[in-house]
Amino acid sequence: MAKKQKLQEDKDVKDTTKWFWWEKNVLVFNILGNPSAKQTKIGKPFGNQLKISVACAPVNGKATDHLVKFLATEFGVKVKDIEVVFGRMNVNKQVRIASPQKLPRPFK
Repeated sequence: MAKKQKLQEDKDVKDTTKWFWWEKNVLVFNILGNPSAKQTKIGKPFGNQLKISVACAPVNGKATDHLVKFLATEFGVKVKDIEVVFGRMNVNKQVRIASPQKLPRPFK
């Protein structure tokens, strides 16, 4: 039983060597955004970030709003379940998604 508990504790600890990690039932990951793209899509991991292209101009945070709506659809959650931790007005962002129902390809 102690070994199982230790494994659970290890899972709850942030691993900074990856571009995404779990904090209990919350998925946390870093994004390298590409605003004003032709289409909104999830790209590939790049260092400790995930590249995501957004088909919206970066004006007054509208690209981030578009990104959050897109992520809500991709992860099967509501918009209110996604928190932009930092980078609202920047291409470098960190998001937290509570209880994602599905995982897009780069997370599998």
